[in-house]
Amino acid sequence: MRPNAARWPRLVAAGAVFAFLAGPGALAVPGVARAQAGPPPGATGAAPAQGGGQAPFELVDPKVFRVCGDPHNLPYSDTQGEGFENKLAELLAKALGKSVDYTWYPNAPGFVRRTLAIYKCDVIMGMPQGDDIVQVTNPYYRTAYTLVFKPGSGLDGIDTLTDPRLKDKHIGIIAGTPPATNMVLDGLIAKAKSYPLVIDTRYDSSAAAMIKDIVDGTVDGGVLWGPLAGYYARQSKTPLTVVPLLKEKNGPRMAYRIGMGVRYSDQNWKRELNRLIREKQGEITALLLEFGVPLLDENDHLITSASNAK
Repeated sequence: MRPNAARWPRLVAAGAVFAFLAGPGALAVPGVARAQAGPPPGATGAAPAQGGGQAPFELVDPKVFRVCGDPHNLPYSDTQGEGFENKLAELLAKALGKSVDYTWYPNAPGFVRRTLAIYKCDVIMGMPQGDDIVQVTNPYYRTAYTLVFKPGSGLDGIDTLTDPRLKDKHIGIIAGTPPATNMVLDGLIAKAKSYPLVIDTRYDSSAAAMIKDIVDGTVDGGVLWGPLAGYYARQSKTPLTVVPLLKEKNGPRMAYRIGMGVRYSDQNWKRELNRLIREKQGEITALLLEFGVPLLDENDHLITSASNAK
């Protein structure tokens, strides 16, 4: 889901250090690949006319919650409905009395252009605020890039990339993501291990590969987008520590607000989704916490339960 430095987290799947600035971030959270091949701002919202002189319509089928999704992109979504964006779509569709239907397309260049922009679906479940390739709703969560490591590996207590204890460490980083810039500025990139940003999610996962390397000691730690770090840390049989990077002074910011993406013309649809986000925020927060997403309030405090969500 997302300036555009926020866009990365969603593509997090996988560059030059500054490549993410050219598009939303693959976000993937924020969302890079999605935006690079998409139409210019506003074009995604150009609705086809219904007939002579009539105003543009918004939803092709008002009875169906039509989602644009990646078929192999856990923890976000998959065709089995096991991702948190799948669960979120079900939650909102139920509140609206709608069924859920998907248009599947890899989270890669052209995603918006070949899904939302041509009315094959009506909502992208995760887009960072600030991403202008689509119109973004109010946020339903806020999270950050994190440092992941094994307890007792020499990184305990480190919560910023400027910590001098990192200077001789081998740190994993996904190329083209915002913290890659920070690592360059902090002098950490020479010893870093880089993982690709753009991958085929049917066969590979840069996040899973990084976690494996952390567990087996190939790297001392890794810098990873929060939802991925939390999810894979929970999957790991080896205990892992996940620390949000909230004290960075160099390079892009590390924390982003994530909403949903709709066409620019879909004002009523956006308002309806905003209402649902507000009314269902407690359930949404609880869902994200079940997937291990490190959630932050506006004061950078970790949210540990739906009851203390702000």
